[in-house]
Amino acid sequence: LKKAAEGTDNVLYPMREALKARATVGEVCNALREVWGTYIPSDTF
Repeated sequence: LKKAAEGTDNVLYPMREALKARATVGEVCNALREVWGTYIPSDTF
């Protein structure tokens, strides 16, 4: 999942496989956060 997220691959398929292998939603989210970071909205318009 992390390898797909680092490149241009579709992350849906590896995410599905990870969840099938009993990964938790938190584990999936943490893997994506490690690659993409956390969105922090700006306070200005």
